[in-house]
Amino acid sequence: MPMASTTINLPRPASASASLSQRSTPPRRPLTTALPVRKVPGDTGIPLISPLRDRLDYFYFKGRDNYFKSQIQKHQSTVFRTNMPPGPFISTDPRVIALLDAHSFPTLFDLDKVDKSDVFTGTYTPHLALTGGHRLLSYLDPTDPKHSPLKNLIFYLLMSTRHNIIPEFRASFGRLFDQLESDLASKGKVGLSPLNDQTCFDFLARSLFNTDPNETELGTDGPNLVQKWVLFQLSPVLSLGLPWFIEDPLIHTFRLPPFLVKKDYQRLYNFFYKASSKVLDEAEKMGLDRDEACHNILFTTCFNTFGGLKLFFPTLFKCLGRSGANLHLKLAGEIRGAVKSNGGSVTMAAMEQMPLMKSAVYEALRVEPPVPLQYGRARRDLVVESHDASFEVNRGEMLFGFQPFATRDSRIFERGEEYVAERFVGEEGERLLKYVLWSNGRETENPTVDNKQCAGKDMVVLASRLMVVELFLRYDSFDIEVGKSPLGAAITITSLKRASF
Repeated sequence: MPMASTTINLPRPASASASLSQRSTPPRRPLTTALPVRKVPGDTGIPLISPLRDRLDYFYFKGRDNYFKSQIQKHQSTVFRTNMPPGPFISTDPRVIALLDAHSFPTLFDLDKVDKSDVFTGTYTPHLALTGGHRLLSYLDPTDPKHSPLKNLIFYLLMSTRHNIIPEFRASFGRLFDQLESDLASKGKVGLSPLNDQTCFDFLARSLFNTDPNETELGTDGPNLVQKWVLFQLSPVLSLGLPWFIEDPLIHTFRLPPFLVKKDYQRLYNFFYKASSKVLDEAEKMGLDRDEACHNILFTTCFNTFGGLKLFFPTLFKCLGRSGANLHLKLAGEIRGAVKSNGGSVTMAAMEQMPLMKSAVYEALRVEPPVPLQYGRARRDLVVESHDASFEVNRGEMLFGFQPFATRDSRIFERGEEYVAERFVGEEGERLLKYVLWSNGRETENPTVDNKQCAGKDMVVLASRLMVVELFLRYDSFDIEVGKSPLGAAITITSLKRASF
């Protein structure tokens, strides 16, 4: 059985989504299950006071992972009621039913059971002024009439530029590694993130829009503008590492005012409006408004794809760096052998002959998924099953999943908390791929206009594989130091050992 490839799949025809309209008024179905039925444990407590207490525990006093662990222990259940940040004043209703195991979590992907309208960021929605006044694709349920044409537009963008990905990646990240080597030689150590952020943005602009931002008015400002814009959308559910008595009232109690980032966003919009003119022409053929299409292209490129790569590449370096020289030499041998047997070129065919490399990427996506939180609102009365029990959920209740608890579930994965690069090698390992859930869907499934799985799923996997390939074509091994940052791991490269064979 070959391991799943990273070909970018065409969407289903638009007519295939017609049946989705039936989901808006679903029939009530009998609630049957073979597992014992339990009342969902937990109590969301006193309005205003309890959500605030839970928010402080979540961000500061316990921390996110320990907060969920303590709730599981308290209720003796991986399904329970709780409050999710931001809570008072920003959330319309912070009450959720948490799904924290591999069996219950995929309920969030079942669109017969859950509605995905306005749940992209959780129990609140950012101000529409941050996205040109439009509700964008990420916030639409597939029953929304704009969902299919907007997702088809993103599929078109990816399909029409798919041949650019490998050459542009190798050129862009070849320059990144050259710069890392130069800085390492002069400074002794070098941080990955600043170079990675700029390189990711430039790579996406060149590969998807055939435009070098450094030759436009945007220059090298793209990554910083995106980061500031994203902060204004996600600040209610982020921690910047400030003392709680400063940070909590500053960014968790009220939304940051959009006018403070208006000029920055306009610069991004102007860049994408010019760079994506051919895609916008296609959007108009699909019946989409050109302005709305541009805001969606910007969001997909900057928030979804750039944001994902910005977060995940340091995670990949951390996982591989901590695994040591033995794994590095195995990867180097496999990668160089496959490239040599394919005429010395890095191709899709060559990468299909690298099972360890592919497994190493999937395992990093399993251990530390770039988007750990998912939400959905119950479309109808339904039953949610954990490993041990079933729970009746009423129509309209918000369901929440913390993905790392599902993808590290010890009842599915042996040594689930550990990074095991070889985990998905061979038939037994490949059977576990259905429990890799980073893309808002199973790794064994594909994004379509009928679901909410990430349209760029295959591109992210391909780019991540290319990062590992490029790394071990050039180096036998590398060493790192790992620190913390508000958005994930802060990686410092301390040595790069050039390829010796």
